[in-house]
Order: sequence, then C-alpha cells, then structure tokens
Amino acid sequence: MDPEIISRLRKRIVSEGLDAIIAISPENVTYVSGFVVPSQSLMRWRHAACIVTADGKICMVAIDMEATTVKAHAGIDDLRIYREFSDDPMDKLADALIDLKLDRGKVAIEMEFLPAKDFATLQQRLTNVNWSAADSIFNKARQIKTPNELALLRSLSKLTDKALGDSLRSAKVGMSEMDLAGTLLTSLFGGGAESYKLMIIASGERSQFPNVGPTDRKLKHGDIIRMEIFGQQSGYLTGVCRTAVVGDATAEQYKIWSNLIECKYLVMDLIKPGASCPEVYRKFLAKFSELGFEPISFVAHGIGLHLHEEPYMGRYGNEIVEAGMVGAFEPLVYIPGRFGMQNKDMFCVTDNGCELLSDVTPTDRLLRVG
Repeated sequence: MDPEIISRLRKRIVSEGLDAIIAISPENVTYVSGFVVPSQSLMRWRHAACIVTADGKICMVAIDMEATTVKAHAGIDDLRIYREFSDDPMDKLADALIDLKLDRGKVAIEMEFLPAKDFATLQQRLTNVNWSAADSIFNKARQIKTPNELALLRSLSKLTDKALGDSLRSAKVGMSEMDLAGTLLTSLFGGGAESYKLMIIASGERSQFPNVGPTDRKLKHGDIIRMEIFGQQSGYLTGVCRTAVVGDATAEQYKIWSNLIECKYLVMDLIKPGASCPEVYRKFLAKFSELGFEPISFVAHGIGLHLHEEPYMGRYGNEIVEAGMVGAFEPLVYIPGRFGMQNKDMFCVTDNGCELLSDVTPTDRLLRVG
C-alpha cells in the first residue's frame, strides 16, 4: 500500500464532502491496496472492494478463494472474507459500512463498474446512505503518479522497451511471428515483468492491421514488422511499440518513418506542465497533415493501472498537463493493402517538460533486422 495514494484520496474525499469512497474495479482495488487480487479480473462475480474513509480507516472485502493471498500481501488489517457461491459480497460490504458507522453517510462508489443488481442490494441494505459516483474521483487521482508509482513505471518502461528490441534484433527471414512472440516473452519475463497485456506482432501486409496477435506467418525480406506489448508489474502497465524492416527498407518507408519520428519529437516538445491537451493534439495534427498523413483520433493518453487512462491528447478530453502525469504517445500510419508503422513511447511529465521513459531501443532511424 502506498501511503501517498491514501493521503491523496483522503484529501479528495474531504474536498468532495464525502465520508468514504469505495474502490470495486480491479484497477482501483489495486490502487488502494497496492495488491492485485489474482482472480478478480477473470471472474466478474469474485468481487473485491476497498473502503477508504475520510478519517483514514481502510477496510477490504475479498473472496475466500483468495483469503490466504490477500492476508499475506494486501497489508490491510480490517479484512472481510465472504464465501464463494453462498455469501453475497454486497452483504459483506454493507456490513462493513455499518460497522464503520457509514450507514447514514455520504459514500461514493464506482458506478461504471458495479452491476446494477449489486448496487440495488446495497441500496436495499443501506437505505439512509447518500450514494454518489466515485469513478471521476479515482480517474482524476490516478492521473498524477506518486514517487513510488513513477519509479515502478520508469523501470517497467525500460524493461518493456528492451524486450521488444531484443526480440526484433533476433528476427530473421524464415522465422514466424510466433517465434518472435516466444523471444519477446522470454526477454520480458526474464527482465522481471509479471504479466502482459495486448501483444501485437504483425509483419508484412498484416502490419496494416492495428490490434492483431502473432500467427505462423514467416518473415520475408522487405517485411515491415510492427510489435507492441504492455508489460505489467504489480498491476501497473507500460505500453511500447517498435517497428523494424527485414533487410533493406524502401525510400518511401524511410521517409514515412522519418516523418513519424519528427512528430514524436514535436509532441515531446509540446508536453509540459500547463499545456492544454487539446492544443497538443491540434498542433500535432497540423504537422501530421502537413506531412501527408490521414488524421488519427489521438496522439497520446495516460497510462498506469489500465492500458488507456485519462488524460487523452486527442478528439476527447480537455485536461491541462500536470507534472507527475505518465502516458504514452504513438504517432502511427496504416496504409491499406500494404503496411503499417507505429512508434509508441512512454513518457512522464516533469517540472521542466517531458521525460522519455522508453529510451532503450533507438528509434531515430528505422530499425533494420535480419
């Protein structure tokens, strides 16, 4: 558990005029507890929840299947365990709120994640609670990372970037995309990652497709390879994408890549405390269009406990950039019927500007492999 996260949440609870806030999604349960409940995201009925009160009390509700793991790792003294298939976790959560004397309080809970029938149970049990939505409170809090979060994301960014570079440099004519997947995961887990999300490996004409996994397609001379993965540690994610060519690239491919990297450095220059996210996107889009590319819906987004978090630098969102934000920017182009290229990097916002976190694999020139 990160004491700074709890301190920040308590300040938000007070500023919103609340008595408590309840995390119930896997991401926000991890945010509060500092621990991933292993099966919560795999089986929707295996609810976990964390209550944080204005005066600093913390209570966690978890399933009996995870009891030994939670007791060993969550570091929360007030732990309420319910029995799978015989207890209703919402009853256990309601009991905890009553014990904490919150049954007449102002309580915010994640409405976007909680099923309607489960919220109805809470309303029936706690008729005098003044309920409100906690989603925006958590979303806003998670935008600014604590020193502990920054340290984890900084090291994980480098680990993820290195794994992609190692895998691409192993590429040879005749290898399959599945072979590349094997080298990527060997390097990723060998470097200390605990898991991953959304592995994209697309070569040749498949590189034009945004979100596709590896196949048995074999690499050929002249293929573009586009590889992306989100490495994961302690629930946190870092997303990096790298592009390479097998053998010699064409003049057109070199030019497109050079233009994408020009956009990368433009975005890095624009990201600084006080900058407007929509303005960063508008200036990027002007350069992107000037270089002859079709518009894309965003160029950067926040990242942390989820693949995409606020703020967005795109058609959606109107936030102001603040120090402590961590995100990914990803200039990309897909040419229908031919190939696609993408450079996705992790960054954090410092007091002075934008720090590149994924700085292991050189990207200024199109990577030549094979």
